[in-house]
Amino acid sequence: MTASAVLAGCQFVSPTAPSGTVPPPTVPVPGAGALAEQLAALQVAQEDTGAHYDRDDWLPQWSRSGECSTRETVLQQQGRNVVVNGKCASTSGEWYSSYDGVTVTDASKLDIDHIVPLAEVARSGPIVDGRRQRPGSWPEEQRRAYANDIEGLVAVTSSSNRSKSDDDPARWLPDQDRCGYIAAWLRVKTKYQLSVDQAEHDAIASIASTCPG
Repeated sequence: MTASAVLAGCQFVSPTAPSGTVPPPTVPVPGAGALAEQLAALQVAQEDTGAHYDRDDWLPQWSRSGECSTRETVLQQQGRNVVVNGKCASTSGEWYSSYDGVTVTDASKLDIDHIVPLAEVARSGPIVDGRRQRPGSWPEEQRRAYANDIEGLVAVTSSSNRSKSDDDPARWLPDQDRCGYIAAWLRVKTKYQLSVDQAEHDAIASIASTCPG
């Protein structure tokens, strides 16, 4: 399995963003039935708490394309009226933090979050032919590709990102647009053939049942 390091972004925002906020372009969220189907297709397996995880094995630094790092690319794609300098750093713009509904005008106050955290990926290898597959053992190029896959990244306030930490939906959900969040979570887990544990599965199923459609 290989992964492109740069794909179209899949932001999610509340369809009723508060007045004065600046939502980025959205990707349509599947209805409740489609979300349930995606969840049912994932393998349910106990979390691999013994899996080795070191962030530097996945993301010693953002990848670069010319002057632009993955972080700067995400900021440009997910912001509005973004201005960059000659080194591709965002000097002004507006960003809507999907986790907490906050509009930010200073890029330094934003984190680029992995929707499915790196540590969660390391713990979520599927069981194939009775053997646990460990994403932490992926080749370095594959780990770096995941860490820089823009489809699984979102610009959010630092405080909301740190509140989430490396939790899955059984332990943390955003204040805003939970249907969009679990849709993005399922897209990433499906793309990388990752498993879900039972508590995670049940939390996602509970949210999916409340989504339109």
